[in-house]
Amino acid sequence: MTEEAFIYRFVLRYTPSAVGGRSIVRTQVVSVNVECHYPRSQDVSSSDVKPTWAPFAATQASEESLHFSLKLMTDDWRFERPSAQYFLGDHLNIEASVSQFEHAALRVFVDSCVATLIPNTDTVPRYAFLDNHGCLMDGMLTGSTSQILPRVQDDKLRIRLEVFRFQQDSNGVIYIRCSLRATMMDTAVSPMNKACSFSDGWREASGVHSSCSCCETSCGSEGPIAPPGIQWESEKAVGPLGVDQKPLN
Repeated sequence: MTEEAFIYRFVLRYTPSAVGGRSIVRTQVVSVNVECHYPRSQDVSSSDVKPTWAPFAATQASEESLHFSLKLMTDDWRFERPSAQYFLGDHLNIEASVSQFEHAALRVFVDSCVATLIPNTDTVPRYAFLDNHGCLMDGMLTGSTSQILPRVQDDKLRIRLEVFRFQQDSNGVIYIRCSLRATMMDTAVSPMNKACSFSDGWREASGVHSSCSCCETSCGSEGPIAPPGIQWESEKAVGPLGVDQKPLN
């Protein structure tokens, strides 16, 4: 900005494409500096300036600037777990997260998780231990101590899952695949945007326990209703996980 002009500078880059579908190019990379000068008006107004564009975060997510992850964590949740070997009686500490980069603050949800013997989720046996738009069913179905921990960060969700293995499976190997979703922070916790687990009743990770009231029926039973607000989705997996019996002393 100068006293006479508003100056806008940018670089126009050309990167050549491969020729004929082969891994060769016959033109070179070109960069052109562009500079635009706009005369400044001397008018001054105390009225609010209302932008005529929608903020980037409110229109479209850039796939390059959002990163979802699903990690096995140590018991203190400080580090990624170096081993994927467990014993019956242990707990899996699974952390779902979204890296925000240039986006406005986001909240991450886990809509569903399925455990299988092979990476393909469309197989039998399979165990959907988290379902129904964010309901961790394991505690209610099996009486386990599995739970979703109270949120400490909106861009992370921590699931403490009691270890299991499939009956009559001699290998003791499981794969877990989860559907992750991120929403803008101003999206309210609701039956379609929640993180619920069962421990002497349903509890929601953010404290909005009333949103869990549909966990034992069907959340969104009227049909495939999309949760309100802007959102981004991703499928993430961990595995193979080894599950064995604890050695007898």
